[in-house]
Amino acid sequence: MDDIRYFDGHNDVLLKLYFSKAKDLSKEFLEGNSYCHIDYNKIQTANFIGGFFAIFVPDKEPDSNFFSRMESGNYDFPLPEAISFEHAINATNKMIEILNKIINDSKGKIVLCKNGKDINEAFENNKVGVILHIEGAEAIDKNFKSLEKLYAQGLRSIGLVWSRPNIFATGVPFSFPKSPDIGPGLTALGKELVKICDEKNILIDLSHINEKGFWDVANLSSKPLIATHSNSHELCEHSRNLTNQQLNTIKESKGIVGINFATAFLRPDGRMLSDTSLDIILKHTDHLIKHLGEEGVAIGSDFDGAVVPDKIKDLSGINLLKQRMYESNYGKEIIEKIFFKNWINFLKKNL
Repeated sequence: MDDIRYFDGHNDVLLKLYFSKAKDLSKEFLEGNSYCHIDYNKIQTANFIGGFFAIFVPDKEPDSNFFSRMESGNYDFPLPEAISFEHAINATNKMIEILNKIINDSKGKIVLCKNGKDINEAFENNKVGVILHIEGAEAIDKNFKSLEKLYAQGLRSIGLVWSRPNIFATGVPFSFPKSPDIGPGLTALGKELVKICDEKNILIDLSHINEKGFWDVANLSSKPLIATHSNSHELCEHSRNLTNQQLNTIKESKGIVGINFATAFLRPDGRMLSDTSLDIILKHTDHLIKHLGEEGVAIGSDFDGAVVPDKIKDLSGINLLKQRMYESNYGKEIIEKIFFKNWINFLKKNL
């Protein structure tokens, strides 16, 4: 199974590097380190061929106990306060600088992909293809001027919200057990942003958005719907997960969902604990296949942004999941679809 390649729908390694105190962040990534789920050494071990590299702007005062407060289950976090455009654009630009230096220092091993042709070329030439994604659109101003600049820098995927409100939409709070039907839908600016994204061929990620916002995007967008890192609400009643009705609508649009390894979104008790069986991932995989079909299911690990099962630990452990799927009678063909073919085929058609 180690020979099966892997394309990931979501990681937060740029955030992890942003917080690092290392002097040379590019070197930290390219030569390897002990604190990131993803670095170039682990990329080679995992046969990783690329993914969505997210820019997530943290709160000005991040909650250091965020994950530990989800260890017990039965929690209902309030939505964090909105962050300013100034804070968001400054942090976003810093993370883009980190990414650009990694790409430049990689000497052609890592490439920025702006369209389906770039994805195909990276794939065919065994390069790591990066899609620049922002998780929460706070770095986009109300006049969309910054969007033009970000697009010119390679931005091709936007999550309208993280789990907080902004001028475009409202995210779901981290709550368990809870329905994703929390709060209002898109604002007028949010609806305008969806139209602009469609015109520019920018992907819209529906992870983190509340249910009313989801339906607004589904009704407004002419593009296939995607949730880069989300799971089944029926199996884990976390507000972050997708209902069967949402999954069916994604299938109808010929969209795709990436399975999230964050244990609070996997476990039936909603607890954020690393002591979580890989078989729970398989249960979500089976459920998603049931509603989306084999071509609609991929992976969006949330590496470097979540607590993942300790048997995986980080990117270097991804081969254990491939092997567990094989042992559970998933054929090699479907494992290849889930691990890389579905994302690659989708992006070649839609980016």
